[in-house]
Amino acid sequence: MRAPLSWLREYVDLPAGETGRDVAAKLISAGLEVETVERLGADLTGPLVVGQVLAFEELTGFKKPIRYCQVDVGKANGTGEPQNIICGATNFLVGDKVVVVLPGAVLPGGFAISARKTYGHVSEGMICSARELGIGDDHDGILVLPPEHEVGTDAVELLELVDEVLDIAVTSDRGDCLSLRGIARETAIAYGLPLRDPALLDVPEPNGEGHPVRVDDPGCDRFTARTVRDVRPEAHSPIWLKRRLQKAGMRPISLAVDITNYVMLETGQPLHAYDRSRLSGPLGVRRARQGEELTTLDGVKRVLDAGDLVIIDGNGPVGLAGVMGGADTEIADAVEAPSPLGQAQGTTEIVLEAAHFDPVSIARTARRHKLSTEASRRFERGVDPQAAAAAAQRAVDLLVLLAGGTADPGVTQLGRDGGPRSITMKADHPDRVAGVAYGWETVVRRLREVGCTVTGTDVLTVTVPSWRQDLAEPNDLAEEVIRLEGYENLPSTLPRPSAGRGLTERQRLHRRVGRALAGAGYVEAPTYPFLGPAQLDALQVPGDDPRRRTVRLVNPISDEEPALRTTLLPGLLEALRRNVGRGGQDLALFETGLVFLPTGEEPSPVRLPVTGRPSPEELARLDAALPRQPRRVAVVMAGAREPSGWWGRGRPAGWADAVEAARTVAREAGVELTVEAGRYAPWHPGRCAALYAVVRGEKRPVGHAGELHPRVVKALGLPERTCAMEADLDLITEAGTGPVAAPQVSTFPVATQDVALLVDGQVPAADVAAALRSGAGELLESLRLFDVFTGEQVGAGRKSLAYTLRFRAQDRTLTSEEVTAAREAAVAAAAERTGATLRA
Repeated sequence: MRAPLSWLREYVDLPAGETGRDVAAKLISAGLEVETVERLGADLTGPLVVGQVLAFEELTGFKKPIRYCQVDVGKANGTGEPQNIICGATNFLVGDKVVVVLPGAVLPGGFAISARKTYGHVSEGMICSARELGIGDDHDGILVLPPEHEVGTDAVELLELVDEVLDIAVTSDRGDCLSLRGIARETAIAYGLPLRDPALLDVPEPNGEGHPVRVDDPGCDRFTARTVRDVRPEAHSPIWLKRRLQKAGMRPISLAVDITNYVMLETGQPLHAYDRSRLSGPLGVRRARQGEELTTLDGVKRVLDAGDLVIIDGNGPVGLAGVMGGADTEIADAVEAPSPLGQAQGTTEIVLEAAHFDPVSIARTARRHKLSTEASRRFERGVDPQAAAAAAQRAVDLLVLLAGGTADPGVTQLGRDGGPRSITMKADHPDRVAGVAYGWETVVRRLREVGCTVTGTDVLTVTVPSWRQDLAEPNDLAEEVIRLEGYENLPSTLPRPSAGRGLTERQRLHRRVGRALAGAGYVEAPTYPFLGPAQLDALQVPGDDPRRRTVRLVNPISDEEPALRTTLLPGLLEALRRNVGRGGQDLALFETGLVFLPTGEEPSPVRLPVTGRPSPEELARLDAALPRQPRRVAVVMAGAREPSGWWGRGRPAGWADAVEAARTVAREAGVELTVEAGRYAPWHPGRCAALYAVVRGEKRPVGHAGELHPRVVKALGLPERTCAMEADLDLITEAGTGPVAAPQVSTFPVATQDVALLVDGQVPAADVAAALRSGAGELLESLRLFDVFTGEQVGAGRKSLAYTLRFRAQDRTLTSEEVTAAREAAVAAAAERTGATLRA
């Protein structure tokens, strides 16, 4: 909604020095969203005056028509002599009044005017078009003024070229602010000034002499019809009316239409004007019959739907109610050729419609026909039902004043009055909502300022005004008090949790995992939890894999991703691919999030009531219908894991880095992972590690890590040898021993022993390490595999595994005999459990 400041001042006596930015600041503080304050004519300087064309000479020999004009500008040029001006327009005659800009002036856009020689003559200024003045887009001809304006009059003031316009983004619940009346009310409240309400008019009582109307549908609860006779068809909109419409963002069309648009902008009530001579019988309101046709004012023939609300006469539909009128009954301007009786032909009798329609019905009609209009925007957001009669009276007064018409004494007003709406609210309710002690007086004063009638002390009975359709419950009233007192005055308070409550151990673990992965060089990349069959196909997931069983969304954002994810990898791999496509090379991403694993045995969800709080049984049934939602952690990486530099050669990311990422996660939970060779899509079958942990005394798989299959890499457009890891964070949490204890640092020296063992090539290194660890006993501080060797020296089908064992006691220095005994016990356990032998 565009609100010119000059128009706003008609309803509120703002301080003389108040600028548009000052008003915008007040309105923003009151909760309105003022997007911009446009300063019209800020770069315009005079002299700019009304001139009269005395004569002109047609210049020939040029590619376009050129006129050399003599224009009377009065005393504005200091001499009183006519100005000689070159003009390329031909839409004016001798004697016409035009807008003349004299040398020394600057037009909008920084266009400086000076006397200059052109087309063989000196041009002493310029005759202006609407676009050159910044008041429209018409550049086909110059702006011709009505003849009543005197020569030499200041055109800047006449055309209201200097003004400020507030552009306000009106939210869907504040339909009252789609009018100068509503914005002026907010401005008056913000400044604490009285409001001159343009809808407070003396309206005659309805009688049976007006144009007949019949309402046959509850979608119209109020209909006012007024008639104006003897309208002069040749009458044009005055400059002030056109300029106000232009500043408000509307295009002037004709006097009758401009008046209805002006009153709509002023009061917020849309109106429609019918040519009475084109109406057949009474007006009516009903639902359209399926397949009926109506040609609207935009010239489009529309096939109506049975849900459309239409205005009819004796011949059928004449307009889409609340959206757009029909072409058959539109107002006709005067034609150039007079009638045989010497009178201008055009509309001389006008029937005005001011009605109130159901917002939902109008919104559906506008969307059904893809026809959003100024009228439909207002009806959708709520129009004051009590303003129809006043708006019709205002339009009648303007037609009488500007078009020389005569108001018909007949007044038709149909409808049902639902009566005022009342809301009961405790007087301290706004205080409890805002956490501020406003007090009874402030609450009552603010509610009365917005137009409410308030009675009561501890419990208030608030009667809301007809123009505030958005006030329906106590919280709405509390919001009015809070916004008018100023959101910026609300204190900043932090919530106070109950003693002993904080993050759960599960939440703390998730945070530790994120910090650990970030510290290891991974970047968190949260992705959307949606999945499609094409993504699972690209990951080579088998058809019978449980990950194929998904929860389908009723209303998915994308038809390509209609289900909730069962794995984190598709989103992370897409993020990796997108970053590579934008120039990324060495990438390492991670995410922790939920996956959704239905079993197919969940009961159908229960439909919860809207009249009250659901019962515990209903909530339990709703929870039972939800799929299992474990939390997962996943990483993906490509490129160099260790970059090259002056310090030496780098190293590309590999499957071992993916396994180490899993171990990093497990260490935060105090869990020791067992790593074994595995086969699981989408990983390469020879470079896939299955991850295991002991959960409640049972060895269970918790995830997989390794290098992706080449076919998966190709299908997804990923860099070669991309690696990934995904693990069940909930299972890892369950396998943990609770909070991880800080390591104890011993002051006694460490004893290091290396051992190389020969084992069968099929024996996992993890099994050998587990055997060594169990045999070494409590003196073993750490164990690390530092070499794997295969070759002729160790024999076919066998491999050598070399480990470093570190021994230390917390209370003493170990003797060589103790270290040797622990080492031999470890080797013996490995020999017994895996068949290992010491390598010579």
